[in-house]
Amino acid sequence: MSITPEDVKNYSTFESVKNRPETQLKMDILEAVTYVNSKIEKPLKEYENLPDELEIALLKVAQFYALVNGDESIVKGYKSEKIGDYSYTLSDGSNLSMPDVSSLLNGFIPSDEKKTDGVFLRMRGI
Repeated sequence: MSITPEDVKNYSTFESVKNRPETQLKMDILEAVTYVNSKIEKPLKEYENLPDELEIALLKVAQFYALVNGDESIVKGYKSEKIGDYSYTLSDGSNLSMPDVSSLLNGFIPSDEKKTDGVFLRMRGI
């Protein structure tokens, strides 16, 4: 079970996402599923009912891909853009970044891959 284009439209507050064609939203969702699957232990297709945390993570990531894939200014290298009533400016070398969904995915990441404070230490007896 996964999310639908309608779910992404209902979740998003961005008009550009709400007006994005369903076929393109399906591709954005596929990218989101691929991203989330790369981070978690059990593939999403194995869940009969998607846990709320995974659903929200998918919605956030799919919305991100919909914004990025539907924004010509990123491809053309514009410094600022207006989407509906929302406007943003990118400084030199900056770009939009993936939303941090790590706290939503934390319970689904294999325990041997969890890291704390950016440090990972593995010890064994000699």
